[in-house]
Amino acid sequence: MESQLLKLTKEIVRFRDDRDWRQFHNSKDLALAISIEASELNELFLWKDARAARSHMIADELADVLMFSLLLAHENGIDVEKAIRHKLRKNSKKYPIAKAKGSAKKYTEL
Repeated sequence: MESQLLKLTKEIVRFRDDRDWRQFHNSKDLALAISIEASELNELFLWKDARAARSHMIADELADVLMFSLLLAHENGIDVEKAIRHKLRKNSKKYPIAKAKGSAKKYTEL
């Protein structure tokens, strides 16, 4: 059965391909696009109280970050669900609950 994430990725790829934008979507440019869109997300909070950003604007910028991220994964044959679960397992070893709970310290400082 196809996951919702895979269905969504296919929809994003179709949107892109219908516009002949794949030519612009190499890994380097997709990584740059993620960074740029993340900066636009950050800009919503710049010089404001963290609660001042409007959720619909956050949603738009976050959607851009996520869409470019899914395209980057697609172009590199990365199964996002598998990659996230793998990273969670790695992080659970670096940040065991007993040491990391309630702490913002990096794993090397725990």
